[in-house]
Amino acid sequence: MRNISKVIWGFVLIGIGVIVGLNSLEISNINLFFEGWWTLFIIVPCFIGLFNTENSRTGNLIGLLIGIALLCATRNIFPMEWIAKLIFPTILILIGLSFIFKSKIEKNISEKFKKESKNEFENITATFSDQKVEKEKENFKGANLDAVFGGITLDLREANLEEETFIEASAIFGGINIIVPKDVNVKVKSTSIFGGVSNKNKKKEENKKIIYINSICLFGGLEIK
Repeated sequence: MRNISKVIWGFVLIGIGVIVGLNSLEISNINLFFEGWWTLFIIVPCFIGLFNTENSRTGNLIGLLIGIALLCATRNIFPMEWIAKLIFPTILILIGLSFIFKSKIEKNISEKFKKESKNEFENITATFSDQKVEKEKENFKGANLDAVFGGITLDLREANLEEETFIEASAIFGGINIIVPKDVNVKVKSTSIFGGVSNKNKKKEENKKIIYINSICLFGGLEIK
């Protein structure tokens, strides 16, 4: 699905380039800066995010609906007051639907986390700062990562991992990078609103060890590599 996202972004950029070129040659007169054009910075990324299976579709769908509503309001299709009145109940409905119809993989990850004692997890926090943590020949059971207006890099390439490792990751206006060994598989459950997850870990059937990641990305990002 990540390839589909790249293809869509490619077509978007090509389309913009063609329009700018035709306008420059005075072949066309398409106004890219129409009233409400700024809403496209919400609509386009959220629409493309729907095709990324590693991100929460709920967050992208909420963002898409907000962007479309704002575009309609700026075009005087309906009053801006409607957005203020309907946005909160709409978000609640979408989140409720996501809880009902969420995938079996996410259910499995949630059940795994419930069985684990978070008291054994290491707490790593970056608030208006950066943290880089390297685990060299250390036993690593799990961690709680919280990046708020900051960044965290967790390097597990040299760590002694158990067959199952658990990481809770929260990126709020911040970023988290997790570097994993080549002999592990990573399974991610993500709730993303104006943020996202990039999982560059290549799944291999022969890998016995699994890292489970439960993430929340709010105007932030998580990268696994």
